Amino acid sequence: MTDETKRNPPPSLEDLAKKRREDASAVMKPTFLSKEERAKAAIARREAEVAAQRTRAEEGRKAAPPPPPPSTSGTRRNAPTSRFAPRYGGGGRGRDDRRRGGGRGDRDDRDRGGRRDEQDERERELEMLKRQYMGGDAKSKKVKTANRGKFVFDWRKEEDTSRDLNPLYDRPHEVAPMFGRGMIGGVDRREQARSNAERERELIVKSRKDLGSKDAAGDVRKMEVERERKRKDVEARELKRTFKEHWSDKKLEDMTERDWRIFREDFNISYKGGKLPLPMRAWKECTSLPQEILRAIAQVGYEKPSPIQMASIPIGLLKRDVIGIAETGSGKTCAFVVPMLAHIMQLPKMTDEIAAHGPYALIMAPTRELAQQIEEETLKFAQYLDYRVGLVVGGQSIEDQGFKLRKGVEILVGTPGRIIDVIERRYTVLSQCNYIVLDEADRMIDMGFEPQVVAVMEAMGSGNLKPEDEAEELDGQALEQGGPTSSKYRTTYMFSATMPPSVERLARSYLRNPAVVTIGSAGKTSDLIKQEIIWVSRNERDSKFELVLSRHPNTQAIVFVNAKRSVDAVANLCYRLGYSCASIHGGKSQDQREESLRGFKAGDYDILVATDVAGRGIDVKGIDLVVNYELPHTIENYTHRIGRTGRAGRKGTAVSFLTSDDRDIMYELKELLIESKNHVPDALANHEAARVKPQRDDRGRRMNREDIRGQEAIIY
Repeated sequence: MTDETKRNPPPSLEDLAKKRREDASAVMKPTFLSKEERAKAAIARREAEVAAQRTRAEEGRKAAPPPPPPSTSGTRRNAPTSRFAPRYGGGGRGRDDRRRGGGRGDRDDRDRGGRRDEQDERERELEMLKRQYMGGDAKSKKVKTANRGKFVFDWRKEEDTSRDLNPLYDRPHEVAPMFGRGMIGGVDRREQARSNAERERELIVKSRKDLGSKDAAGDVRKMEVERERKRKDVEARELKRTFKEHWSDKKLEDMTERDWRIFREDFNISYKGGKLPLPMRAWKECTSLPQEILRAIAQVGYEKPSPIQMASIPIGLLKRDVIGIAETGSGKTCAFVVPMLAHIMQLPKMTDEIAAHGPYALIMAPTRELAQQIEEETLKFAQYLDYRVGLVVGGQSIEDQGFKLRKGVEILVGTPGRIIDVIERRYTVLSQCNYIVLDEADRMIDMGFEPQVVAVMEAMGSGNLKPEDEAEELDGQALEQGGPTSSKYRTTYMFSATMPPSVERLARSYLRNPAVVTIGSAGKTSDLIKQEIIWVSRNERDSKFELVLSRHPNTQAIVFVNAKRSVDAVANLCYRLGYSCASIHGGKSQDQREESLRGFKAGDYDILVATDVAGRGIDVKGIDLVVNYELPHTIENYTHRIGRTGRAGRKGTAVSFLTSDDRDIMYELKELLIESKNHVPDALANHEAARVKPQRDDRGRRMNREDIRGQEAIIY
């Protein structure tokens, strides 16, 4: 072993393996290049590939055999001339030479063409590499065929000719704080205001000193304090006038659109029907009402109008057709009687000659009691007008009623059946009647009076009916001119607590461009009524009834039942319990019904037992308790029954006895109790009939399975 070997021993196997692993890892380790370096490397690789392809092509041409010499046997030197000769250069060898590709010039051109192709391919490759690594121009979007011929807001940025020519806009990074407003643009407006105020203060102090003031700074501070106080006073007054001052504290001319919106929300008034006048806030603000009617209103004791009166009376004074939907006890009678009297005051005074053509106005009601009540209210409001009101209802002598009509009346009130009777017997006609009111229209339809109502409407003739195509125009002119429409056209009022499909059908037939006034929700009970549902069996109903009466001493109550025989049974029960009792049902004569109702209103009786004939329109003051001894079959009748209490702002209580036989009404009753936020007993909430909504016909009657199948067979 030499000295050199001792100094530099050969590498061991471990060192060699370690070095090999380091070399392999170095090769596998990725090298990160910049964008320019990657582009140069790609160009170099492509140049090497092109050079290799060119070398291979040159070697292929050298290895190819030479082309065979041209043959002279096929030469068309002596070919005959023809009209096609110029096409081939006049004959000779041109055509054959071109076919064989012969000639030096052709070879030179082919070589130059090949070089041009290679150059073009190189340029295309470079362009592709440039687009791949450097990006290219965005392609312009093609205009769709559907947008051809239309203006399409789509162009490239460099094609925008609306750009500002200021060079500052080409360098937005240099002038970023100058764009925008306020804090966004780098300008503190508050700081500007402070600096301007400080500069103004300095100028004022300097001017004061120049004028010889000893305490110029103090004078300026006093001026600033006074200015700030005035500014705050102005802001406070403006804030109070805009937001703090309630609509009730404002004059009529100061009411804004926001105030009217709040006014309608406060009274839960909603409108439909196009251009409508503003509601009235007080009686004195309705300047179009005659003084005689205002005196009568004050005499009756109506200090403030109710929501339905606020909304419908201004519309009725313009002789617009009106559909009023409001809960019971809302003052609907006054809402249609007042504009009706104002309408009659514009007509000639009733004489014997004019009386032969019938009354000026007609009011229809579903029951005798309601018709009598409407007559009484109409006479109260017309006490300073000396108008005559004719009442025609069943149970009384039709001859006496006809004799009164022949003498002449301005207003006719009655039930549909009796009105048809007096018309058929020629006691009266409706040739000049241009004002008609349908009160409790849903009840009239439900009681089966729809044919009679239609017959009365047809008896008025169609000459005074507003044309459909001109109704809106007439109403618009009346609103713009501030006056009523022509008196030759009919004005129709329709009031109802609910709006079933049958009533809507009647309204579409005889009303023109009606204004729909809704107070609250259709079919909703008053929030002043506390509803109590008691689940009872047939045997314990009497004991529960006694307990309910004992909890409400010294108060008048109305007890509702469904049948005539039940009226007598409950009345006898009340007598045994020591209460004075009166009763009303369809089997009694008209005199007996009037006497019972008159005694109950006068306070001679503690309890009034009645069927649904007293469920609509009967207004008796001081009724704090309503008892449904038997529940009705429809939720509408239930609503009207309990509406006998909680009237005119008074609170009331409605107690109903619920049994397993009342399946038809359970679902709607549960929903009504939930909506009015009253307690729902567990027996009702968990009953199977209260879980599924029943299907009903146009009259509100529940349909059984056979009826539903028959209806589906008709539809399909």
